[in-house]
Amino acid sequence: MTTMLTRSAIAGASALAILAATTLSAPAQTTMRLASATINDVQHQWQQVFAEELAARVGDQVTVEIYPASQLGTIPRMVEGVLFGTIESFITPASFLVGTDPRFQVFDAPGLFDDGEHVARVIHDPEYRDHLETFALDSGIRVIGAIYNSPILILSTTPVETLDDFDGLKVRTFASPLQMEPMAAVGASALPLALSEVVPALQSGAVDGMLAGMPILTAFQYWDVAEYVTDLNFSTVVSLNVINEDWFQAQPEEVRTAILEAGRAAEEAVLQWGIDNVANANQLWLDNGGQILELSAEEQAEMEALFAEVAAGVLESDPAVWAEYERLRDLAEATR
Repeated sequence: MTTMLTRSAIAGASALAILAATTLSAPAQTTMRLASATINDVQHQWQQVFAEELAARVGDQVTVEIYPASQLGTIPRMVEGVLFGTIESFITPASFLVGTDPRFQVFDAPGLFDDGEHVARVIHDPEYRDHLETFALDSGIRVIGAIYNSPILILSTTPVETLDDFDGLKVRTFASPLQMEPMAAVGASALPLALSEVVPALQSGAVDGMLAGMPILTAFQYWDVAEYVTDLNFSTVVSLNVINEDWFQAQPEEVRTAILEAGRAAEEAVLQWGIDNVANANQLWLDNGGQILELSAEEQAEMEALFAEVAAGVLESDPAVWAEYERLRDLAEATR
């Protein structure tokens, strides 16, 4: 009897040891929530491709959950979520990250990029891409995705076809001085609002228009509240996916490597999708009764010169921002 008990105890201990060893050797699992304010656009596409690329590298070690269309809060709350570690990942136009590091505003500089391919040549320069990934680590965030989004247009409830039409216009902008101050220079009032607040603001008359990319306007069917879009040829939306650095460093080395690889693979993969999406969105706007307007060649040139002058004043006011802009501008010129 004693022998049988001893053998049972030994067998039980062996089973526990095997279970413990198996548990210790099994890869730890973690959840990575990907947040955004938009849906069915290039940001959402990047999230989906990133999830596929990450799964191909680490399997189910990381469970990716995608939350588009502001499901995890307004843009400011989602930025805070990544900073505080309550959200692992957030993708947004660089403008909305200016509060975390003012250098992010350099992407809004007028005249910096020609088109989507030019954005890609700049961002995917190996040295610059490495720099971009790590330049905001002091703020607790790391860039793991950088993509061409769209040119910036102005949506308005009344036609904007001359510079005089900007006078007195109340415009929702991104929270970037490089959008707010140029609008003020042409007589418009710039009001930074969360995307979720724009439709009621347009309907109530609290704002008369907004700066945005066409894919955002079509994804949320803005033709129901405003008819007119003016192609300003102002600047280009570059979207960045940022993650909480403390969360990132807490992951196994294999997972960290896979996240970085998946992010860069996804940004390469969605480039053409994003370019095509802009063209498709323009056509969709017209198909739904919207209009796309332009300034005259003379007024367009006048506006661009004014915006460049105002932007230079904003950028030069902060030496760190100016140095970052010079780095990006020189690379943009070298890759035209």
